[in-house]
Amino acid sequence: MLGEKAFRKLADQVLAKSKADQTEVLLQAGDSALTRFANSYIHQNVAESDAAVRLRVVIGRRTGVATTNDLSAEGLERALETAMIVAGLQPENPNLPPMPGPQVVPQAVAFSEATANASPELRARAAGVFCTLAREKGLTAAGAFRTSLWEMGVANSLGHFVHSVGTVADVNTVIMSEDSSGYAEAAAVDVRHLDVEALAAEAVGKALRSRNPRPLPAGEYPVVLEAYATADIVSIMGYLAFSALAVQEGRSFMAGKFGQPIMSPAVSIWDDGLDPSGLPLPFDFEGVPKKRVDFIKDGVAIGVVHDSATALKEGVQSTGHSLPMPNPQGPFPLNMFMAGGTASAEQLIAGLDKGLLVTRFHYTVPVHPAKAVVTGMTRDGTFWVEKGEIAYPVKNLRFTESYLDAFNRVEAVGRETQLLVSRFEIGGVRVPAVRLAGFRFTGTTEF
Repeated sequence: MLGEKAFRKLADQVLAKSKADQTEVLLQAGDSALTRFANSYIHQNVAESDAAVRLRVVIGRRTGVATTNDLSAEGLERALETAMIVAGLQPENPNLPPMPGPQVVPQAVAFSEATANASPELRARAAGVFCTLAREKGLTAAGAFRTSLWEMGVANSLGHFVHSVGTVADVNTVIMSEDSSGYAEAAAVDVRHLDVEALAAEAVGKALRSRNPRPLPAGEYPVVLEAYATADIVSIMGYLAFSALAVQEGRSFMAGKFGQPIMSPAVSIWDDGLDPSGLPLPFDFEGVPKKRVDFIKDGVAIGVVHDSATALKEGVQSTGHSLPMPNPQGPFPLNMFMAGGTASAEQLIAGLDKGLLVTRFHYTVPVHPAKAVVTGMTRDGTFWVEKGEIAYPVKNLRFTESYLDAFNRVEAVGRETQLLVSRFEIGGVRVPAVRLAGFRFTGTTEF
């Protein structure tokens, strides 16, 4: 960790030496520690501390980038020289946006002293909760507990300067027997908000209940998706469709549909980097302050996120969702939310006459981006439900389904939401469980 004062000094030194028309200094630094356990004992405890500076220069209509974690004056000067050389070798980009000028960035509640100072003993005690309960029930525990402290700063030659620090704690576990498994996961800014006892009981309970699973033929079934599965759907939709670049290139299901209903009226999804109930980040990788962006409101397509490049093309303002520029991905939502509903977990299941309760999805891969068709499988607790009650566990099922079509079949939404790390391991998602009128399963498994 450098701190704001040290970053400002570093940035001023780089900007003073640069001969480019525009120069940007992006700092990404942090401390991260991870405790892993498997076979009901801790087998790995690692920690790393790193700081890297990414220099972006613009010469005319050409841009160049270089990254270094040598933050000495000599190391930064070499990186700056490299970025200048790279810029000179690039073709001109007639649509290159200018770097952002000075802007006021709101503060975000993103930091916890308890997380920043979390010790290996704290993580070990948490791992012990999972391992001990699993052993008591004749099961084995595996998982990981991570605590991290991040620092990010952006400064450019137009006078813009922003800096922020934050923390993230997240834990996940898989509890297994010979023929069953259970899962639990959670994330928080403050490590003290992670209830490891409740998570251990959840995963162990699933593993015990899913023993001796029965086969079930492929087909379309009504389902209740727990928040872990909902998070996969929301994360992949963000990746595929909620970017202005995806719309501009015609590969988003949002293209040409703004103002129209495209999902169930029970669905509302948005991105908000300042919401303290998520994993806040007040500005993007260009230093632009984040704005709340509604994607889906009561089932209607509303908007998408922008960076400077996509905003310039449409004559609008960036919403503060840039990844490090330039990049082929375009803007990206990192702080996604789905609105909770009114149903309790019991009411969601009670609404199934015959159907499935799905804990989570695994190994999900998009196969048709424009239609949000994804292939994957269920995992770590899949149950057959009859007359509103769990009847018995079933073997996992494979699916190839449109997530867009699936969210057109939402019948009810859980009132509780859970904060989880994004499917892509960057940013967070807060989502509820949902009940769908149908979900298409195309194959079966042997476990």
